[in-house]
Amino acid sequence: MTTASTTANLATGAADRKHRLRWWTLSVLSLSLVLIGMDNTILNVAIPTLQREFSVTSSTLQWMVDSYLLVFAGLLLTMGGLGDRFGRAQMLRAGLVIFAIAAFVVIFAESSSQVIAARAVMGIGGAMIMPATLSIIIDVFKGPERARAISIWAATAGVGVGLGPLIGGALLEQFYWGSVFLVNVPIAAVALIAGFWLVPDSRDPEAKPVDFVGAGLSTAAVALFIYAIIEAPSEGWTAPITLAGFGISIALAAAFSWWELRVEYPLLNFAFFKRMRFSMGAGAISLAFFALMGMIFAFTQYLQFVRGYTALEAGIRLLPLAAGIAVGARGGEMINRRFGTKVVVGTGLILLAGTLSIITIYDAETPLWLIEVSIFLTSVAMGSIMAPSTDSVMGAVPPEHAGVGSAMNDVTRQVGGAFGIAIIGSVLTSIYSSRVAGAVDAVSGLSAAAAASAKDSVGAATGIAAGLPPQIGEPLANAARDAYSDAFGLAVLVGVAFALIGAALVFKFMPAREQPIDPVPARATMSAHAGPAEQTGQV
Repeated sequence: MTTASTTANLATGAADRKHRLRWWTLSVLSLSLVLIGMDNTILNVAIPTLQREFSVTSSTLQWMVDSYLLVFAGLLLTMGGLGDRFGRAQMLRAGLVIFAIAAFVVIFAESSSQVIAARAVMGIGGAMIMPATLSIIIDVFKGPERARAISIWAATAGVGVGLGPLIGGALLEQFYWGSVFLVNVPIAAVALIAGFWLVPDSRDPEAKPVDFVGAGLSTAAVALFIYAIIEAPSEGWTAPITLAGFGISIALAAAFSWWELRVEYPLLNFAFFKRMRFSMGAGAISLAFFALMGMIFAFTQYLQFVRGYTALEAGIRLLPLAAGIAVGARGGEMINRRFGTKVVVGTGLILLAGTLSIITIYDAETPLWLIEVSIFLTSVAMGSIMAPSTDSVMGAVPPEHAGVGSAMNDVTRQVGGAFGIAIIGSVLTSIYSSRVAGAVDAVSGLSAAAAASAKDSVGAATGIAAGLPPQIGEPLANAARDAYSDAFGLAVLVGVAFALIGAALVFKFMPAREQPIDPVPARATMSAHAGPAEQTGQV
């Protein structure tokens, strides 16, 4: 037998094994994704505990959540490119190791800054894991099975998002705050061990240099923008440091665009955005996660500080989130086959806006059934957006660029989520502070530091009220709860507005069905001989 025939037989055997084990491969990738989704939200239910443990401000709490999302989002494109170059399964395994080590180290944190730093390292691991999962699915599944596999992928991501608060609440009920991080270690270990046997490696056969300059510019631009948003309520929206943050971040974003249009092998090929299924799919995911993550960040505090639930009780109340995303992802895939992506994604964004609007009537006495139904419908809308939009993005990217395509799909999620927490959280804080100020100022004998804390956070206000005589403390606590409920409803309207804008753009520009993929030039600039489809963007 010749060397060529032996090589061919080995390749055929590897392909047969890949196809035979494809659903087992998906189960390992789904477990890895549950880990990522869970960590996006598990910390939210621990926010009151962390506030009491470290005595921190609202902006510091936002950074505990956003440091993970920020690093995650900033590195996704880089890690997707590295996965295409060096191997996607290799990147997945390395990410699981880093994620598990950082999750273990954070339990020894003695300050909020150490928690933020460890969460940032976890974001590095997450950025290595998430694009690898989707790009491996694109390599393993072909034809109609790909859409089904992506819908399962999207559903498991949603299940992780919904299970995070429940698992976090159960752990906090029995153990200390570090347990919400330690739970990641055994899950990562199982995924890592199973992955060695069940996840095949793949890479771009024509691996290109990684654009580290573009990676640095994009990460810095996103980081500064989110920093300015988070700090704006305490520093002032027109303060020099806030305006400088916005200005420098915009300049860095412009520099990133300039660089990407000129470098030979860009980190993000802007030519992809000329394909409406790619750009509209990515945009829909970004806007949906903007609304969802901002809502969850505020909702867990509403459940615990306004409604008085424990961490476990709050986690149980969020269970409809997991169920709804799973239902919506599967249903969205089936509706997509019949009516096309435009209809299901656009309708999902309208449903998301409508269900989020119900939050405007929340107060301390809102019936629990209304809260649960609205959360379930919100998550159904999310699921119906996620699966078809992801399939739309990945279907517009050549298979050899699956890592970068997957990373772009994930970047939109994480940047959208980070912006949602930052913007909705900051708007909420600003409105809450203005509405509770009169009640706080009416309490005589409060120190300046205590008054500032009560105006900054509903958790601090209810904690301070508990230490006052009932005739003084109860009115302050009630005023803080009312102010937070009002602020929550008004802040979420920002997400409602973005969801409606997204729906209008999807109905206007997104093609209904998958279209043939033409070759994409190395640079985003189109040649003078580009075909009509490329010139109009309808690729």
